Amino acid sequence: MKALRVSLLTLITLGGAAVTGRPVEAAGTTIPSLPALPAAWQAKLAGLAPKPGQVVQLMEQRPSLALVGLQQRVTIAGGSREALSAVMASVQKGDRPAYDERLNISREEFQQYLVFQPVLTPSGRSLKLPVTREGNRLKFGDVPGLRGVLRGLTLDLVTGELRTPEGFTGKPRLVTASTAPDRSIDIRGGFVWSVKGTNPATQNALDGQLQLLQLPGSQVILSYSRTSILHGRISEGDGPVILRYSR
Repeated sequence: MKALRVSLLTLITLGGAAVTGRPVEAAGTTIPSLPALPAAWQAKLAGLAPKPGQVVQLMEQRPSLALVGLQQRVTIAGGSREALSAVMASVQKGDRPAYDERLNISREEFQQYLVFQPVLTPSGRSLKLPVTREGNRLKFGDVPGLRGVLRGLTLDLVTGELRTPEGFTGKPRLVTASTAPDRSIDIRGGFVWSVKGTNPATQNALDGQLQLLQLPGSQVILSYSRTSILHGRISEGDGPVILRYSR
């Protein structure tokens, strides 16, 4: 399987939809309306969602040659290792790294190394996804390799509601097909959930994003990344978890 040049953060941009979604229900939060989904969207969602026992391939985001070059350039320039590590950590998470003058290179030179996105490649590991179906709801569990990131997520295939173990909910936004000639990945459609909220009473907080994207040849990418606080404790394994499978 060929490597895909893509950052999971940019998948939605390439697909033609915004990355911001419906804020979750939290104390004192006003819920804005979402754009209406097209007719028969439930059938599309059901066709992309993983089945119980779905065999999936773990994917990884690896630095591109441009980022390897950035590491070498900063090292030669005597830049801060701490600042460089922060840049690489942002890239591995799928975020666009911010310029830091401690890198000891100019902002313009720094931008030159960000032309290419990280490469999304198969890790060589496959597993049976721990997901069960109860009525219209899919509930995710955990197995070695997933680091607990998906555990406790519940997706309603009829309402589209995503419910998280932190106690927050979100509704999907549509991802439309990408027609840009310079697109890195051929997205045929899909859904994205952006879930954010805080609850002082439970000491829970979440900033998470679930993506379910349709690729050519019946291929699907499911990814979830989060920053989570549960009962006052920061959760380990924030992600992202990136899975590829066939439906």
